[in-house]
Amino acid sequence: MNIRVPIILPALAVATALLAGCGGARGPYSADGSGQRDEARAQATYRSANEALASDPKKAEALLREALGYDLYLGPAHNNLGVLLLKQDRLYDAAEEFEWARKLMPGNPEPRVNLAIALERGGKHLDALDAAHAALESAPGNLPAIQAIAYIQVREGLTDAQTRGHLDTIIMRSTDERWRDWAQRWRLTLDARPAVAAP
Repeated sequence: MNIRVPIILPALAVATALLAGCGGARGPYSADGSGQRDEARAQATYRSANEALASDPKKAEALLREALGYDLYLGPAHNNLGVLLLKQDRLYDAAEEFEWARKLMPGNPEPRVNLAIALERGGKHLDALDAAHAALESAPGNLPAIQAIAYIQVREGLTDAQTRGHLDTIIMRSTDERWRDWAQRWRLTLDARPAVAAP
């Protein structure tokens, strides 16, 4: 049974954590090579990019890159840039941005879920599962991480003892009818499979 459902990306806008660093008048890619961070300017540019995400992705991408020019360590900007690149099927570039975001936002599951999506689309299923499990470890009960794990497991035939529980969680907690329907169909499919006797 080949049921396809798109992985729904977590919300693009995430709460931004200000990272410590030296403030400066110019970004790390400035002509004078100063490498000074300008966190206030980076935050303002990042907010402008978020406003353009839905209406003008090209503008949003340019603004996110500009924000990172002011502060290379702005994790949410890396994450949102990765989402835009993922939508363009630039999987390698997207994964690189999610890796940056993952390192800069250690307690946030979103970059890990996004990395799992990029890796899955790139055919790296086991790495994708590892990233999704890391997201769930960083935020137990995180629904997008559970959805990513279940999706990869059933799509790639990698179901295990926890798959049914993940599907049940999606059925009970998802507010998206497509996800609920998908999980219900797969739950019935798994229940209909004969149990394998131990050797």
